Amino acid sequence: MTYPPPPGGWTDPTGQQSSPPVEPTLVAGQPVPTQPGPAGPYVPVDPYAPVDPYAAGQLPPGQPMAGYAPPGYPPQYAGYGYPPPQKTNGLAIAALVLALVGFTSCITGPVGAILGHMAQKQIRQTGEAGEGMAKAAIIIGWIVTGLLVLLIAFYVVMIVLAIATSGGSDSSGY
Repeated sequence: MTYPPPPGGWTDPTGQQSSPPVEPTLVAGQPVPTQPGPAGPYVPVDPYAPVDPYAAGQLPPGQPMAGYAPPGYPPQYAGYGYPPPQKTNGLAIAALVLALVGFTSCITGPVGAILGHMAQKQIRQTGEAGEGMAKAAIIIGWIVTGLLVLLIAFYVVMIVLAIATSGGSDSSGY
């Protein structure tokens, strides 16, 4: 007779008793966990199979499983999800706004660039977010400042040319 008895009720014609089957081993050399079941005492257990705790009478209905939130509450996952957003440096925001306003006012461009440098220093020390805003404020602020200097130089040249072409003749005689 074989061990366990085969289904269908037939017996081994040789009459020899066989030993229990050898448990298969995993690739890493660990034995496959087994548990007694309806098909025999050596049924492999699938560790990834869904488990119904109510089927075997382990938990009464209405009681939450261990590790799960009670019904009606959101699940609590520790260590999972997105990290909380970092605080953006306020000086970087102000620097970018002033640098962009510098396109219309021309005065706030250099102020935005200087505040951008100060914001970068603060960001390095505190680790706040906003490094890109500070860098954009520096670039835009200095471009606006350069355009402002060119505009002032153009006006000075135009005034000098206007004075030079007038000939310097005065009716007052001085």
